[in-house]
Amino acid sequence: MIGRFRFKGDDVAKDIKEKYGFSGKLATLFKNNKGAVVHKWHHYIPIYDKYLSRYRGKSFKMLEIGVSKGGSIQLWRAYFGEDATIYGIDIDPNCAQFDGQYGQVRIGSQDDPDFLRAVIEEMGGVDVIIDDGSHRMDHIRTSLDTLFPLLAEDGIYLVEDLHTAYWPEFGGGPLENMNFFRTIGGMIDDMHKWYHDEQPQVPSTAGYVKAIHIHDSIAVLEKAKIVPPVHSRRGK
Repeated sequence: MIGRFRFKGDDVAKDIKEKYGFSGKLATLFKNNKGAVVHKWHHYIPIYDKYLSRYRGKSFKMLEIGVSKGGSIQLWRAYFGEDATIYGIDIDPNCAQFDGQYGQVRIGSQDDPDFLRAVIEEMGGVDVIIDDGSHRMDHIRTSLDTLFPLLAEDGIYLVEDLHTAYWPEFGGGPLENMNFFRTIGGMIDDMHKWYHDEQPQVPSTAGYVKAIHIHDSIAVLEKAKIVPPVHSRRGK
């Protein structure tokens, strides 16, 4: 299905600049990649930079769900620098060959809470999580429910390729309850808990979602401990 969206040109960086107004380092790294295969939608590149550029050159901890051909971890290492702790997980045993090259790789399922918790324990915590795994609705939710509580405050949780939320073979569909955008709707209700008496719809994130950003096929969750809102009137 996604074949019809394949880029037909040659200059990836030019396409990203002309369509999305972005010409930063990540676009250059993506364009010039000659190593392991990196497969990204072009409009993702400026989105990544928007939310993750603050970590460049810093000592922080990132987990990417989905290793595939190994190119993504290579790209992140070049983008973030040597001080970053980068882990990837994948269910495919062949991905073990990438362990230690540009980050650490652990083999297991994103649908296995015990495995996920063990990886985060080994990492010593996590500041950024990118879910580029199976793209199945049930797997996305299991990973979220397990990992979001372990994410550092002020951390970023990014779920990509959410066009699958509309595809039945991934457990999605426009009106399906498991469609991850329905889950996000529940998070929005939970963010506004001060104004209604309903119970949390997504308990694993309730009280800790500072902001939700929706882009084409990408959801970005900003984590922070939420405090009750207040308002004031000043002046005469």
